[in-house]
Amino acid sequence: MKKLNVGVIGATGMVGQRFLTLLDNHPYFNVTALAASARSAGKTYEEALGGRWKLKAPIPEFAKKMVVIDASKIEEMKPLVDFVFCAVDMKKDEVLALEEMYAKAEIPVVSNNSANRKTPDVPMVIPEINDEHLEIIAAQKKRLGTEKGFIAVKPNCSIQSYVPMLTPLRKFGIKQVVATTYQAISGAGKTFNEWPEMVDNVIPFIGGEEEKSEQEPLKIWGKVEDGKIVPATDTLITTQCIRVPVTDGHTAAVFVNFENKPTKEEILQAWASFKGKPQELELPHAPAQFVTYFEEDNRPQAALDRDIYGGMGVSCGRLREDSMFDYKFVGLSHNTLRGAAGGAVLIAELLYKLGYLY
Repeated sequence: MKKLNVGVIGATGMVGQRFLTLLDNHPYFNVTALAASARSAGKTYEEALGGRWKLKAPIPEFAKKMVVIDASKIEEMKPLVDFVFCAVDMKKDEVLALEEMYAKAEIPVVSNNSANRKTPDVPMVIPEINDEHLEIIAAQKKRLGTEKGFIAVKPNCSIQSYVPMLTPLRKFGIKQVVATTYQAISGAGKTFNEWPEMVDNVIPFIGGEEEKSEQEPLKIWGKVEDGKIVPATDTLITTQCIRVPVTDGHTAAVFVNFENKPTKEEILQAWASFKGKPQELELPHAPAQFVTYFEEDNRPQAALDRDIYGGMGVSCGRLREDSMFDYKFVGLSHNTLRGAAGGAVLIAELLYKLGYLY
């Protein structure tokens, strides 16, 4: 299979920057176009950043002198790319319109944005969990009137810290879930230099996050029926989402009730053996172990464990019985890797291997 040319829309933001580091020397994809807002268009990528590179890793050399294209100029992007990643910072209706324009121009879109997550025929995928939802793409193409163009999305970063642990336990009949997420500032696209008021502080509200955290798992666990994804209805989820002074890594405190309560050993075995298509296909960014359990009482910790398997694995610990619920545990995921750009790259790798991008 030949390498495909890919563009990154929203390349100057934090998630866009993550895309570039992940795509540097990628075995499947060549980055051939960078796009951003009109104010960045015509500048080299380095000039457009204006000193706003936010990652510890350096700017990839291939990107520095690339000239940024106005993201709305699809006619300029089309001859340069086979598909695009989208990580723009725009209003929801503007993102909806932009992604659909790219898809209708026969440019597949793998999106980090939330705008299309509720669209019934747009697959929202954690590749290890619901790769079968990709079959909805045929119905979406029919609606859009396209042969090649479609949209696939990555779910919210917060749910990656508990949905991977809950999914293999659904065979025991998950009835109720309470999850409180403690979310890093990079989830807002910020660093401590840009957001000094987060130092020594906790903010108990993240706009729109709790609705996403409660509803998106149900779509991921849903079924494809009659040209749409029908969300699951057998589990009730309630969440609170809190911003904490951590650079990277979303932590979740999770409580769960079952219809058929498993033993602790059954849960640990389900986590240890959980794998999916990315592991079977040995995709470049697939973690060798999807869920890693720590026996230590003080793990997982964001500073120690967020980078497990290059930030693409998820980790958990403190599994124990509870006085009100059947069990409780703590989960952790890297929010800008597994939860954002890395998750989208893994989706694209799966789409590539399954032939959706040709």
